[in-house]
Amino acid sequence: MKIGVLALQGAFIEHIKMLRRLGVEAVEARLPHQLEGIDGLIIPGGESTTIGKLATEYGLIAPLQRFAEAKPTWGTCAGMIFLAKDIGIDEQPILGAMDITVDRNAFGRQIDSFETELRIAGLDGAPFHAVFIRAPVVTAVEPAVEILARLDDGRIVAVRQGRLLATAFHPELTDDLRLHACFCAIVEEALN
Repeated sequence: MKIGVLALQGAFIEHIKMLRRLGVEAVEARLPHQLEGIDGLIIPGGESTTIGKLATEYGLIAPLQRFAEAKPTWGTCAGMIFLAKDIGIDEQPILGAMDITVDRNAFGRQIDSFETELRIAGLDGAPFHAVFIRAPVVTAVEPAVEILARLDDGRIVAVRQGRLLATAFHPELTDDLRLHACFCAIVEEALN
């Protein structure tokens, strides 16, 4: 199994370290040809507008759309925004791969970032320590989308649609490998 991490901007190094701790071959992907030969892709947190602009500049939008249609793809924070079908504005490039509507920066400014414990469907054991940094939330889902986690106030912060996974928080900023292992299981399932 070989998993790529979109390395245009944001927390891509942290994702690579998590995957390697699981014994998975992890590589940086910056150009269309670097998507070839990988079995899954993580789109990290960062700044979604910047990621969209750089993906456009490097000719990655169409290749990433094709990849997400065919292979497991996980978006965290800005990556969730980038995967969504609707983010409420038209001028920002997105992949439109996942049947979700996302409210960007739903919690306010950087100072409003927070951490909380989340129960995530499919993850055994203790609640997951979730780190939210200028995070989005999912405001609407189509029937094909499974809601995996909500905050105490009901806002949706983790979803899955087939091979696609999206989290509003940053699992790569914790020591908990369970979500990365969950994504690896999705990749493994797609390979078989």
